[in-house]
Amino acid sequence: MILDRCHQARVRSALEPEWEARFEARSYGFRPGRSCQDAISAIYQTCKGSQARRVWALDADLAAAFDRIDHAHLLQAIGGFPASGMIAEWLKAGVFEPGKGLAPTEEGTPQGGVISPLLLNVALHGLEEAAGVRYVTAGAQAGDTKASSPVLVRYADDLVVLCRSQEQAQQIKARLAEWLAPRGLAFNEDKTKIVHLSQGFDFLGFNVRRYGRKLLIKPSKAAIRRVRKRLATEMRTLRGSNAMAVIARLNPIIRGWAAYYRGVVSSRLFDSLDAYMWKLLYKWSAWSHPNKPKDWIVGRYFGKHNKFRNDRWVFGAPGTSAYVTKFAWTGIVRHVMVKGAASPDDPALAEYWAERRTKVKPPLDRYTLRLLTRQNARCPLCGDHLLTAEQPPESPQAWEHWWLQLARRAISADYLTHHGEPRSPDDDQTRLVHASCHRGHLARQRRNQRFNQPCPSGLHEPCAAMSGTHGSEGGSAG
Repeated sequence: MILDRCHQARVRSALEPEWEARFEARSYGFRPGRSCQDAISAIYQTCKGSQARRVWALDADLAAAFDRIDHAHLLQAIGGFPASGMIAEWLKAGVFEPGKGLAPTEEGTPQGGVISPLLLNVALHGLEEAAGVRYVTAGAQAGDTKASSPVLVRYADDLVVLCRSQEQAQQIKARLAEWLAPRGLAFNEDKTKIVHLSQGFDFLGFNVRRYGRKLLIKPSKAAIRRVRKRLATEMRTLRGSNAMAVIARLNPIIRGWAAYYRGVVSSRLFDSLDAYMWKLLYKWSAWSHPNKPKDWIVGRYFGKHNKFRNDRWVFGAPGTSAYVTKFAWTGIVRHVMVKGAASPDDPALAEYWAERRTKVKPPLDRYTLRLLTRQNARCPLCGDHLLTAEQPPESPQAWEHWWLQLARRAISADYLTHHGEPRSPDDDQTRLVHASCHRGHLARQRRNQRFNQPCPSGLHEPCAAMSGTHGSEGGSAG
């Protein structure tokens, strides 16, 4: 299994650059350097403003796309790629079902396969052309969509076509259904609909809707219900645990969800979620100490635990500096959309991607961001990047995983530490370093202190041995 996944990753690395040069500009799912936020930004750029003309949307979802891709059509699209034989074998390898054994696969891509998302993008390549999307090919506006043309934004098997009229949306739906059929795919009619933007629609966990002449994109109501339910469930599970366990469990969830939605209209919602979170935390505190009065509970768990915030209602672990972060502490930062069909595999765009990485800021507090900017995001001890993420997280859960695997260790304990006392970022003594580098630095300091200790009278030999020299080599004893 592991060897098979390694081979799939190797084939994907060879096939992906070829197709990255072909893929449509507004295809964002499972592609290097692109994210859900790019898809949402593309919708916003198309529909914003009082003069927007594309006010109808075909909000479409493909039914079981990964499971129904036609093998013959997919292999024909791949063509003479050297590893096409291996891909064909993976497609026909079958799946193991508990209690049923090995079941053959006559259609679809490998379940959970490393190469499956790329194969889905290959199978769906050409969707823009089928929808009738046309671009300006010459002049100052080259690359822009023609005024009468629809705009198709796709993320994997979720897509939305922005149209000028309801009739145009219906025609495009019929054309796309006809185009999808030879590929073994079809619309999920229960989730596919044509709506006016004044009604709004949900896409990738966001709600897109026009309020009068203004377009607003917010977290969807379904996404809000999910996070509230998740937080309440976690707090019930944590009954009987200590405050440190509560902080360790909640912070990645809060930071991950806020990071995913920080690019849209979320400020009021963040405040609302913080109020809801405070109720849950107070309820947990009261449950943990049923015989204590309210003042005692508030005094024990709530206070100004975050020294950079003038907020005395922060939940913290008594006797420690740990605390539960708040949604509202994540600032609203508009996403910088990727440019056209730009690909990280294009060597001519290396400078563009390097500059883009400096513009897309990680969801960290302003103090740490200022330090990262001043240091050019590099560790002063080893010179390597402090935070690296090859692919932007694609969901609140992915951001949560990012915090758990990278930033939580990086910011709090292992990778990044504030080297020196917390003070103004303009102070030369305050900088961010890898914690591994920091530990090595401290170890070298302790070792140097031992080596440089003055030798007590009459104990020249042990001291010389400590410094790495022998008595006969260290000169006369005097």
